[in-house]
Amino acid sequence: MMDNIWARDEVQSPCVKICVIHPTEHLCIGCLRSMAEIASWSQLTPARRAEIIAELPARAPRLAKRRGGRNGRQGE
Repeated sequence: MMDNIWARDEVQSPCVKICVIHPTEHLCIGCLRSMAEIASWSQLTPARRAEIIAELPARAPRLAKRRGGRNGRQGE
């Protein structure tokens, strides 16, 4: 028997329980939300939540940039 007592008809959090804030981009590396978005998630309207969810894929490349290694030193 499935208990749906806690099921809610709203946009769910994209949290994947990898809660680490990127030091320069200031985004969570797990869900790609900003700290302000995470903190205010429970107060946001479903429409605003959906907007944020739609923006997340475009944020991923911001965290994929190489920050060091050989390529980072070639400009020296």
